[in-house]
Amino acid sequence: MANTQQSQQMANAIRALAMDAVQQANSGHPGAPMGMADMAVGLWARHLKHNPTNPQWFDRDRFVLSNGHGSMLLYALLHLTGYDLPIGELKNFRQLHSKTPGHPEVGYTAGVETTTGPLGQGITNAVGFALAEKLLAAEFNREGHAVVDHNTFVFLGDGCLMEGISQEAISLAGAWKLNKLIALYDDNGISIDGQVQPWFADNTALRFVSAGWNVIGPIDGHDADKVADAVAEAKKQNERPSLIICKTHIGKGSPNRANTSKAHGEPLGAEEIALTREALGWTSEPFAIPEDVYAGWDAKAAGQSAEAAWNERFAAYTAAFPELASELTRRMKGDLPANFAQVAVDTVVAAHTKGETVASRKASQIALEAFTAALPELLGGSADLTGSNLTNTKSTPNLRFDMQGNVVKTDAANGDKVGGRHINYGVREFGMAAIMNGVALHGGFIPYGGTFLTFSDYSRNAIRMAALMKQRVIHVFTHDSIGLGEDGPTHQSVEHVASLRLIPNLDVWRPADTVETAVAWSVALSNKDKPTVLALSRQNLPYAPKRDLGDISRGAYVLSDPADVGLKKKPVGVIIATGSEVQLALKAQRMLADRKIPVRVVSMPSTTTFDREDAKYKASVLPAGVPRVAVEMGVTDGWWKYGCAAVVGIDSYGESAPAPVLFKHFGFTEENVVDTVLVAIGAARRKPAKKAR
Repeated sequence: MANTQQSQQMANAIRALAMDAVQQANSGHPGAPMGMADMAVGLWARHLKHNPTNPQWFDRDRFVLSNGHGSMLLYALLHLTGYDLPIGELKNFRQLHSKTPGHPEVGYTAGVETTTGPLGQGITNAVGFALAEKLLAAEFNREGHAVVDHNTFVFLGDGCLMEGISQEAISLAGAWKLNKLIALYDDNGISIDGQVQPWFADNTALRFVSAGWNVIGPIDGHDADKVADAVAEAKKQNERPSLIICKTHIGKGSPNRANTSKAHGEPLGAEEIALTREALGWTSEPFAIPEDVYAGWDAKAAGQSAEAAWNERFAAYTAAFPELASELTRRMKGDLPANFAQVAVDTVVAAHTKGETVASRKASQIALEAFTAALPELLGGSADLTGSNLTNTKSTPNLRFDMQGNVVKTDAANGDKVGGRHINYGVREFGMAAIMNGVALHGGFIPYGGTFLTFSDYSRNAIRMAALMKQRVIHVFTHDSIGLGEDGPTHQSVEHVASLRLIPNLDVWRPADTVETAVAWSVALSNKDKPTVLALSRQNLPYAPKRDLGDISRGAYVLSDPADVGLKKKPVGVIIATGSEVQLALKAQRMLADRKIPVRVVSMPSTTTFDREDAKYKASVLPAGVPRVAVEMGVTDGWWKYGCAAVVGIDSYGESAPAPVLFKHFGFTEENVVDTVLVAIGAARRKPAKKAR
């Protein structure tokens, strides 16, 4: 164990780097890193199992800085312990293309496990990490072979605990008995607006106890030995997650800024930094660290030794259980099974052959039956709407834990004992979404979860974070339009699909039938570096016959040309439709054909996917010079970019009434679509021809 003086110097190195980097950037948050520095010594120097020379080592402990504004704490730790983060990157803190952005970003800086900054989501991601570890351990560990055996540690502050999502997270962590989840609470009592007591008077300890946590402290967060002892005590837990309450001083060491909001989100200033150096006894120049301090922090040798020992254990495991070892390796790499492509084709072809009339939420469940049977990594769930979202399958029994915290296993069809793969999240949409992000980041599972589309608003920031982090997370959003009927405008999505399409790196699918839904699932599962939203109907949708299935995965395709309805003419108009409105477009096409007016119907289940296609394919689907009309039960703004002459949509809220009444009221009838197309075609014909130059 490091002596007290060495521990203080190790902590002061973090403080110095934090205040120097923030000062040089003239931007950032020095107070939190300065306050949590001793906590970091107690955890990182005494307990954390990691290998700076191989940041992706599978059985490493996971560390999450939930209060991500204190990013210089993490960057200092990564630099000091030996990760590939040279001092030059710390000097470039918050600068363009540096490896030290304002908030930690996974996939950008080696050693960062998740992107944090939106408060409360880091602790919730950590619940996902710990859940994934526990489930993988239950599935793959065998007696004498604990190859999945690591902890998840979190630093969090007052702001994280004020965010409502934190309650969703801690409640589920307690219910799931995630004993390898250890949170260290930086209890400094300060936020941007000042002392928090007037607006944050919770009894945090009792709050966590009531949720089934083991609570340690309050302890002196500036005593690294006490922090280390508390972590050691927490690691002995077999049934409960642990919260360690660490009393700290924000901006520790700063004579005039400590314990004030002035230390939170602005540089200390050159004069105060000089005073702080003097108070800490830190004599090194800015960004200079004494060699003995570097030596105290260096974790490379210990990390390599820990990984080497694990490699030996995994080699023994591989010899004893070669199939399990191969499967665990595949899943941690994020690779799909070798037969996935064939499973996807078979699922799509089966849907095409049967041609069933079902709601697309049911079509999703049909596809999931095939995919969950073939992909044991699929981990499903619903926010208390399983019977509506239809996210459960025969292969995904409900996840349950016994009184000792063990995963309850049931008999599978092949006689094996299997743990649950469908999670009842309760009414916690935001928590579900952020936990799924953590599960995906950990590796070993592909999470999917369901709720009503209108409640995607609760989940939205976590969906955005999944897109930013490039994580394969699948959101099953059902009841996607006014077609849900009597529940009324509170539950009828109007703007949601359009707004979700605006999130970069998020695929959004609104399929029209069983085949498009199966294709959407196959694409979502193949999207290794992006999340996916499936917007699905409550009402039944007839199957739309198709000549070819190959182009559906491109996001839009020609579903029906004039020849398919008996007209051997080129189309004079194009109807673009999504989801349930595709049938409306087909009916309008037939009515127009009866008038000898040839129209093409394009089904566009995924505008986000189609937008990535090359110009040649886009032109083949949407020919130039042919007027276009879009039909979708949602706001119209997003359709004008496709050069539409008109859009049959809804730019208001819905109403409470049976669905057929609503369709007529809002103009979603074949007659209205026909009239709209006729106006668009007529307007195009009346335009004067451009004179040749």
